[in-house]
Amino acid sequence: MITLHSPAKINLFLYVTAEREDGFHDLFTLMTELSLRDDMDFDFKKKDISVQCSHPQVPEDNSNLAFKAAELFFNCLPLNFAEKNTNRGVGIKIKKIIPPGGGLGGGSSNAACVLKAMNEWYGFPFSNSFLMKMGHKLGADVPFFIQGGNAIAGGIGEKLEICNIYLPYYILLVYPGFSASTAAVYKNVDLALTKNRKFNNNALLNICKSHKRLDIKGYLHNDLESAAYCLYPELKAVKDKMADFLHETIFMTGSGSSFFILFSDYSEAENAFKKVSGQWKTLGMTPENKIFLTSFAECEN
Repeated sequence: MITLHSPAKINLFLYVTAEREDGFHDLFTLMTELSLRDDMDFDFKKKDISVQCSHPQVPEDNSNLAFKAAELFFNCLPLNFAEKNTNRGVGIKIKKIIPPGGGLGGGSSNAACVLKAMNEWYGFPFSNSFLMKMGHKLGADVPFFIQGGNAIAGGIGEKLEICNIYLPYYILLVYPGFSASTAAVYKNVDLALTKNRKFNNNALLNICKSHKRLDIKGYLHNDLESAAYCLYPELKAVKDKMADFLHETIFMTGSGSSFFILFSDYSEAENAFKKVSGQWKTLGMTPENKIFLTSFAECEN
């Protein structure tokens, strides 16, 4: 039995730089892991692949990204390593804490954990870089979770540069109780509106790689917000109401639907948590909303 933690992520900034011929979009984004996480258990005594999840909205069949990750690993596993377990099976149990469909990368993180756990069990047949290539076949964010820590991502998210940014913040994270379609949000991005850069991307990349202390609060941005709000007006309404009574600047992560606020002081973050918790009906959130007070994961980069 192997147990691993599967962290959430947020995008501290996200710029859409171009639309590709394959229909995807090139990005320039800073992703960082959070202490918020799912817990995953792996039982390698099983004769086939199975997935169990504590969240009713997460599928437990072969459409689950964790299931697909296990299939992919077995398909790539060399015969001399496969002899350790002729069953070619694994039982995967997911204690789901990260809200599905909230732009927090939970499914991609789960898939990355499957690849890492199986690689460990079979005696590390694959290098970390090869695992990241495998992960890219499953989703653009999977390589980031295999690498871990903080990273600036380019391409569709697969081109990663380790980022040693200083992040002395507590995070109020709000999932409003409904998800946003990633494909629909990207489809509705107006590239003409994303051309107005507030800084030079290469300059920021160099700062992040140089171990300099950068106050990231001055660089928070998300090109996908306007597209998400056009598709989901209720998302914009939640953000505006929170901003009104918290008097804080609020940002959406990824393609939505979750929001985050950064606080330097824990007591201020805790007070904001209590305010939002007490106002969720006024905010128009559904009973499925989730509010977290979390922090950035400790990075080993």
